[in-house]
Amino acid sequence: MNVLLCEDIETLGWYGDIVDVNEGYARNYLLPQRLATVPSEAKIKAMAEEKARRAEQRQVVIDNLKKAAQAVDGAEAVIAAKANEQGHLFGSVTESQIATNLRLQGYEVADKHVKLGEHIKEIGQYTVKIVFAVDITAKAQVTVVPEGQSVETSDKSDVQENAEQQNSN
Repeated sequence: MNVLLCEDIETLGWYGDIVDVNEGYARNYLLPQRLATVPSEAKIKAMAEEKARRAEQRQVVIDNLKKAAQAVDGAEAVIAAKANEQGHLFGSVTESQIATNLRLQGYEVADKHVKLGEHIKEIGQYTVKIVFAVDITAKAQVTVVPEGQSVETSDKSDVQENAEQQNSN
């Protein structure tokens, strides 16, 4: 079933687009929520000007996201977390902690932009993907260090050596 979108829907399209969706999805969700309507010539003409205005706004947003992605690409976040002698964290490092650290450095990163396969649970260096939009991504380095330890001594091998020394004493 073809519907005319009345709102931007990330998985379907933009305001004013005519898209083909399952009939049940249209009847049970899009139409009752007024996210879409049945297309007609009059409705398409009425939406044309607003569609052009929204396309310009969307382009400005995309340009800003590209600038933010270029700025944060290659950035490094250092996060201190409580860990045992073997380097396992008591808890984990989350997307929110990484985004907060990057924001404190002056980068424009929302929590939802940081993508981790799973939370970080050990000290070390990690590459984290930051997704601003479908095709606008960046990568940042995250270094997780034990609380009270500097970045230089945060190598996993150094931590293991420290643990071995403490065990031998």
